[in-house]
Amino acid sequence: MKHKMTHRPAVMPGLALSAMLIACQSVIAAPDDKKPEAKPAQAPKQLRLGGSGIEQERSFPKIVSGKWTGPRLADGQPDVQGHWSNTIANHNNFTDPQGGILNDPNPNRVAKGPRELRAPSRVSDPADGQVPFQPWALEKVKEFQANFHNPLKPEYVEPLARCAPAGIPKSLYWHGYEISQYPGYVLFQFNSGTRIIHLDGKPHLPDNIKLWNGDSRGHWEGNTLVVDVANHNGKALFGRSGEFISENGRIQERYIFSNDGKRYTYEALLTDPTVYTRPFTITVPARKWTAKDQPNGWHFEVEPATHAGKETILDQYERICAENNGSFGLGAVEQAKK
Repeated sequence: MKHKMTHRPAVMPGLALSAMLIACQSVIAAPDDKKPEAKPAQAPKQLRLGGSGIEQERSFPKIVSGKWTGPRLADGQPDVQGHWSNTIANHNNFTDPQGGILNDPNPNRVAKGPRELRAPSRVSDPADGQVPFQPWALEKVKEFQANFHNPLKPEYVEPLARCAPAGIPKSLYWHGYEISQYPGYVLFQFNSGTRIIHLDGKPHLPDNIKLWNGDSRGHWEGNTLVVDVANHNGKALFGRSGEFISENGRIQERYIFSNDGKRYTYEALLTDPTVYTRPFTITVPARKWTAKDQPNGWHFEVEPATHAGKETILDQYERICAENNGSFGLGAVEQAKK
């Protein structure tokens, strides 16, 4: 939104001087022994669901696995179709979701206030909220972080800035996305690619086939979509903080939907003996967006489609991958000059 600059006439010097003298007399006349009453501390304001801008919940309800009592599709699947997005934060940082990008030279983007006032780490186990990396892997992550804002080598450029798919689990908290369902399939449509979860019981792809979003095989257990993800290509990152899983990794996912169809909790166990010292768990809350909500550029990038029917159909934007590429492009230019 562009703000209009308004021009006001200058105040007469005599009036300005009089106002200053009155203000000074008020300060001098105030008794020294009276101290202002301390105001009670207020809890951090929660951003309203359905509002505009980036939603940042600091806490979220836990949804447990159980029976599904909501509507079903013709093939028996729980009907969870629609537009979804995580409710903590987008992009940035994996273990401090509302903490901004590490080592950011722009002070306006650096997290303000104590850590405990921000949302918890997406890592829910171990309790310290950190990925249990092996020493070599942790050094690789730190190297990426140190060079993120001046990526003079290709490996320091965030993959999404090069139009690559976001990978798993990052696709679930990059931007909003749409879930569609068909007999034997669940389809995720991200603004950085698509992902098909096969429900037909067939085995995974051969080991020599590697994919950005992995190969997903799942089934329903009541209100929970259970998915096994293999065949990662090892190139995707979990956030702009550089965490990763290798080609040898495995992710066991659980999408636990509330029976009112308004929310789900994503829980995933990540196992990779070549990168981590132990398996670890991540938790990501998500909520559904509908035509009653205000579209925005982070969670709900839609507009009504033009069609002959009366029912509102929301079209998701196809994002051009030039978004946020300014710094990456400048780095490449500087390197080319040498």
